[in-house]
Amino acid sequence: MSFRAMSVPLSSPVSSPQEDERFMAEALAAGQQGLGRTWPNPSVGAVVVAATPQGPRIVGRAGTAPTGRPHAEPQALAEAGDLARGATLYVTLEPCSHHGRTPPCADAVIAAGIRRVVAAIEDPDHRVKGRGVARLRAAGIWVTVGVGAEQALFDHAGHIRRVRDGRPHVLLKMAVSADGKAALAGPRPAAITGPEARARAHLMRAEADAILVGLGTVKADDPQLTCRLPGLEERSPVRIVLDSELNIPLGSTLVRTACDVPVWVVAAEDAPAEREAALVNLGVEVLRAPRGRDGRLFLPAVLKLIGLIGITRLMVEGGPQVAAAFLDAELVDEVAVFRGAVELGEGALDALPGRPLSRLTAPVGFAEVERADFGADQLLRLWRR
Repeated sequence: MSFRAMSVPLSSPVSSPQEDERFMAEALAAGQQGLGRTWPNPSVGAVVVAATPQGPRIVGRAGTAPTGRPHAEPQALAEAGDLARGATLYVTLEPCSHHGRTPPCADAVIAAGIRRVVAAIEDPDHRVKGRGVARLRAAGIWVTVGVGAEQALFDHAGHIRRVRDGRPHVLLKMAVSADGKAALAGPRPAAITGPEARARAHLMRAEADAILVGLGTVKADDPQLTCRLPGLEERSPVRIVLDSELNIPLGSTLVRTACDVPVWVVAAEDAPAEREAALVNLGVEVLRAPRGRDGRLFLPAVLKLIGLIGITRLMVEGGPQVAAAFLDAELVDEVAVFRGAVELGEGALDALPGRPLSRLTAPVGFAEVERADFGADQLLRLWRR
């Protein structure tokens, strides 16, 4: 949405589109700090900007609190205190207008005496969708929508997908060797990328609500699936394993650490009850989903199930069979391919068994949004159009 200078009231602390963009960037940054920690709620960012003799100044800043409450707006308003009266509120998502566990944020904005609200995007939630803006305007508050919308759509993709389709936004992340392989024969894990690329991948984990792998990856790699970036260890996502028969080893790292970082195992409805009991006794949560015609877990139902629980941002990390299944089911919204410089050679496992690598690196209906180098490795990110 284009900015119209004449739409800004004379008493607003901000009077130019450049300042609007600058302060919305601050709100977006505040919201991004909570990605992966606020589900089932979106990680919203908000800043309050007041007029001072030196020009507009941020007097309140907040992101949605971990676990989703309190919301960003009342926290930023509380920090601003009396300085919120006559100020401008920048928020990455339309303020809510419905009563849930907390009062509507729109009411808090009105009560604080905010003069103008700049929202990046409208909330697609049917309980809000335009009602928050309407309530603010009815109270005499000037509202602008659309500043920073492109970035906000990325940041709130999980919330938007869950509201519209009842499932999380799916990021498929893979590391692929220079010769298109994902693992050694066996299968056995292989070091495909260097430390810089691995650090970026761990940041992706920190920003995800949950990470998902298949049983084959658990047996081959015995992974931790945690975030191991210094200072971000506590932001490890929920760890989900697709295991139709509940054959995950009880001595695996995931099971042994289930009481430290949550582990959910998704099994078929007819998987043995005694195996479920053994896992539950060790702190693992077992979910049940139907099988498809091929006898495997029906992925659309799996995603609906975890979406119902509240997961909004899901990172699918392996292995090759799971990646191919998600692509074939057209359940991937974003692709992140780390291309390593090493070759694994003949006999190593293809990144997408029985399918061309272009199915992953140039899928139909996706657009490239990022290409970056990390040491000798390269990251390619694609987004569903």
